[in-house]
Amino acid sequence: MKAAKFRLLGVVMAALLVLGMLAGCSRAEKAPQGTSGLSGTIVIAGSTSVQPLSEELAAAFKEKHPDVDISVAGGGSSAGIKAAQEGTADIGASSRELKPGEKGTLFETLIAKDGIAVVVHPGNAVNALSLDQVRKIFAGEITNWKDVGGSDAAINVYTREEGSGTRGAFEEIVMGEDMKISNKAGVQNSTGAVRTAVAGDPNGIGYISLGSVNKAVKALKIDGVEPSKETVLNGSYRIARPFLYLTKGKPTGLVKAYIDFVLSPEGQKIVEQDFIPVK
Repeated sequence: MKAAKFRLLGVVMAALLVLGMLAGCSRAEKAPQGTSGLSGTIVIAGSTSVQPLSEELAAAFKEKHPDVDISVAGGGSSAGIKAAQEGTADIGASSRELKPGEKGTLFETLIAKDGIAVVVHPGNAVNALSLDQVRKIFAGEITNWKDVGGSDAAINVYTREEGSGTRGAFEEIVMGEDMKISNKAGVQNSTGAVRTAVAGDPNGIGYISLGSVNKAVKALKIDGVEPSKETVLNGSYRIARPFLYLTKGKPTGLVKAYIDFVLSPEGQKIVEQDFIPVK
């Protein structure tokens, strides 16, 4: 009799154990995909144009993976390239193409595209310039707004600092090899600083990421083409550049998981809010 009771108790306990395992499996199946198993820290550094996008992408990734910490810092594209090369950052961010001497062992991942808008004060009468006029203004050859259809006032030029990816792309696309940005231009150390300077100067002109244009400044048509996602994609707006994530060799582990998220439909939907998706 006692043996029968023990056998019955054993059957009941085994059944409860199986039910518990099934319930655990059910909970695991219901858990949001990708919310477990990832932990650690990722350091991203580089382009101040890419920085706000990286911050949004990092926040969305952390929502899915609470045990992952992502640090995002600026410093400019050149600094980001160097940080990736030296391993002081897991990901270097660049808003310009790498020069041949910078490539080395770096692995490039294109995460977005962006246009560079030439901006003026909203009260400026000028709405459009040719690429050649932009080049001559920034070189210091055209110095008065009246020479390009504006009022009789000196043009105040604002540019980014040396090493900036935005400046590098602007110099390559607009200035070319034969012309340099005037050393009289006011140098600003971030996209936001250029926008603020132009917004506060009725005679100012500068260049910023298309994704950073707001009502504080006016983006000019260049060669008759308005800067927009559509015109950057179809190639009619010529002042455009890539947003790159750089890693020392192919990304692996946690860094790969993050970059895969950035390139996923969810990540590219975040990109699309201000920039141009690549997937």
